[in-house]
Amino acid sequence: MSERKIRVLIAKPGLDGHDRGAKVVARALRDAGMEVIYTGLRQTPEMVVEAALQEDVDVIGLSILSGAHMALVPRVMELLRQNDLGHVAVFVGGIIPDEDIPALKAQGVIEVFGPGALTEDIIEVVRQAVANRDQPSSVVRPPSL
Repeated sequence: MSERKIRVLIAKPGLDGHDRGAKVVARALRDAGMEVIYTGLRQTPEMVVEAALQEDVDVIGLSILSGAHMALVPRVMELLRQNDLGHVAVFVGGIIPDEDIPALKAQGVIEVFGPGALTEDIIEVVRQAVANRDQPSSVVRPPSL
């Protein structure tokens, strides 16, 4: 029996109409053996999370070039938690000012990729996120009485 492929949702939330980068990332992840679902342009955070729920994804990649990342990402993260999808890793790509990256990571984003990011780095981050999630907990439990 083969191991389940990593399932990644690539989404373009907001009004941004440029999706070349999202398609390049989607293709690279697919070529790396992952199952990729691309939602298309102009998705709302609600549509992104609904697609993640319906497609049972492990990871979401959000591509945002419009400058609305500080509104869109927190909403996606909130909706993921509300829908018991807190285990789904989220990475962001696009035009993100360096000063906004700590706030996005504080929201739970695993990584932010800017222009010129290597697809190999994105693939590695996705694989690591899923591997870390699937690791057994290292919490030591006291013996039962």
